[in-house]
Amino acid sequence: MGRLVPAVTRAFDILELFLEGDGTLSSPEITRRLQLPRTTTHELVSTLTARNYLIPVRDQPGRYRLGVRAYQLGSRYAEQLDLAAEGHQVARELVDTCGETVHVAVLEDADVIYIAKVDSTHAVRMVSAAGRRLPAHCTAVGKMLLATLPEYELDERLEGRELTAMTPASLSDPDALRAALTEIRILGVAVEQQESNPDVSCVAAPVRDRSGRVVAALSVSVPAHRWTEDRENELTALAVKGANELSVRLGHRFAR
Repeated sequence: MGRLVPAVTRAFDILELFLEGDGTLSSPEITRRLQLPRTTTHELVSTLTARNYLIPVRDQPGRYRLGVRAYQLGSRYAEQLDLAAEGHQVARELVDTCGETVHVAVLEDADVIYIAKVDSTHAVRMVSAAGRRLPAHCTAVGKMLLATLPEYELDERLEGRELTAMTPASLSDPDALRAALTEIRILGVAVEQQESNPDVSCVAAPVRDRSGRVVAALSVSVPAHRWTEDRENELTALAVKGANELSVRLGHRFAR
């Protein structure tokens, strides 16, 4: 890495301050928080304002907020995001950490479509593959995504649909499925125990975009013989971490 330019670094430090609080700041507040000389703050703020990265807040003299140029850069970044590519990269990092299979899936009607999969280092047959469609009610990623739907939309997707069982453990009863989805909403994660594959269990967490909307789910899968309470807790934490990392890559900001 080459030498960092101090003035550019300070300019970015100023811009990043506006990601916190109500999104407005005055020059004295910037000076205090970054411990900069007042003249330096004034020059940097003036430059950022001249380039439309900052604009004065109407009816609040001396205060600034992010300008249209910052929005344009963020929008261009969002346009270039590829959920499948970002999901595959996060999945790869998780597999390197835990050695288990990781999936990223999206909801279509009442099914899930796997858009990214990175295999475990162990030799275990999985029913999934990137591009494959499975009934949402039989999978951890699917139940996670169904649980995030508004009640009316869930009703529409399940209306007239037979909940076909993939294994004896599949939730084929509508009332049992709805009870499970209620619990998932409370816990924030979904667990599947041999419901799509008699030899596999997994845990899934939601992935959000920059608007906060759930757009996918990420899961970690393990062979049933390695599924213990301790392992479940460990992989739940990893699934949440991975889903949160993918959410951040998609532009989501978690409340502090």
